[in-house]
Amino acid sequence: MFKKISILFLVGIITYSCAKVPLSGRNQLSLVSNAEILPMSYDQYAQVLSESKLVTNTAEGQMVVKVGRRIADAVSKYMAERGYEKALEGFAWEFNLIESEQVNAWCMPGGKVAFYTGIMPICQDEAGVAVVMGHEVAHAIASHARERMSNGLVLNGLIGGVQVAMGQNPTLTQNIFLQAVGYGGQLGMLSFSRRHELEADQLGLDFMALAGYDPRVAPAFWERMNAGASGNRPPDFLSTHPGPNRRIEELNKQMPKSMEYYEKSNKQQ
Repeated sequence: MFKKISILFLVGIITYSCAKVPLSGRNQLSLVSNAEILPMSYDQYAQVLSESKLVTNTAEGQMVVKVGRRIADAVSKYMAERGYEKALEGFAWEFNLIESEQVNAWCMPGGKVAFYTGIMPICQDEAGVAVVMGHEVAHAIASHARERMSNGLVLNGLIGGVQVAMGQNPTLTQNIFLQAVGYGGQLGMLSFSRRHELEADQLGLDFMALAGYDPRVAPAFWERMNAGASGNRPPDFLSTHPGPNRRIEELNKQMPKSMEYYEKSNKQQ
């Protein structure tokens, strides 16, 4: 009887804590608020930067910052026009290029973006950087880390929020956070990750178009990314992603809508 009540209680908590992803409208679990996860994100990002060699005074370093700001500005304006200002509360956009051979890029909650120099040859140019930047910004806008952390807390029986979880098991809670943001260790819940990657692809295509970057370059970028995979292990950036054919197929489905944004942005310039 107690077990049945516990299950019903858990189902009730999860149902009550459902939210919708801005713009896509997909339902997601949201037990973690921005007020809880953003301080953790900012602390972790600062730690990563302190332990890394930043590339700033180069054309590539400046390009990452330029593209990031351009996309962040376009997305912020777009979100405000559609009444999603609250989704960006507490965001503090930051864009850095880190010297590393890793073919990777990521975005922590709150708009904390990092590119590794290893991905820049595959980007090739500013438009290629915009493909990756749009994708990473989309992860933050869609609150994928908060959703993954919410799922991680539930799977480990920690359903009272981050503060309660920290009090009960701080080490486990920190590990769940690191897995949720995709930094360190293995990403959990790969089915969710692949769903998130497709959603980030679709939103990211719109975001780069809103910023005035031609979305038609995206399929070619992902072809280069896939061709760059060596041996049996793909680059970190592809480790939990859908296969290249599925990805390109979905991007092409999204392309007409994104092209409308692109053409509109060009008229406004």
